[in-house]
Amino acid sequence: MSGVANRSRRSRARLLLAGALAFLAMGSTPPDMGVFPIDVHRFSVPERDSGPTNYYRTVEDPLGDFIRGRYAPPLQTVTLFADVGDGLRTGVARIRFCWRAWVLPIGGNECIEGRADGAANVYIVWKRGLRWYSLKLIWSSEAPVGVTCNGTRNPFVASDSVILRSGAPTGVWHDEEIDPAALFRAHFEDGNPNAEVPELQGIGIMTDGDQTGTVSVADYAGFVLFKREHVASR
Repeated sequence: MSGVANRSRRSRARLLLAGALAFLAMGSTPPDMGVFPIDVHRFSVPERDSGPTNYYRTVEDPLGDFIRGRYAPPLQTVTLFADVGDGLRTGVARIRFCWRAWVLPIGGNECIEGRADGAANVYIVWKRGLRWYSLKLIWSSEAPVGVTCNGTRNPFVASDSVILRSGAPTGVWHDEEIDPAALFRAHFEDGNPNAEVPELQGIGIMTDGDQTGTVSVADYAGFVLFKREHVASR
């Protein structure tokens, strides 16, 4: 029975994930939302979770600054993180960003042990009490789009990895838009539409190739949060 229940939960999560990612086709901003860009210069290295060498740099571009991550072995993996700030802990209805993969790690596949490398990864992070929740949105070399891998559940951490894009084309910007509350409920609350979503903490990015031992390069830009201007109090 447990196997059937697990498959049922995964099916519900996939359906809700598809609905949440339907926002990708929408480019307009509803009139009842405030717009809050996150400057790429706000991203920094959380030292306790990263190796000693920062292989990211901010590129100043007339069309908009962006972060470039270039991993080369044998470097240790480094993550960058931007705290959203107290004013955006609740009420964020959408998150937009854009990314561009240049070099995909050879054989990278988050769903296969020992090959969990991605050219571009974006984390959405929440916290409730002592428990941290995170969704890792991945541009994979080979893993199928829409698959969820590497679920972790314990009293202090709940996390899933979701394949958002896979393979070519590289060298081209792609815009993404997600509904963070819908994704949280799909992955961590069995799809309960009324489940309370904990406070949003921030957004992380990572380019890595340490498991496959190969080069990985990607760019990140255009991080914007959209918050409902009038959120009903509970």
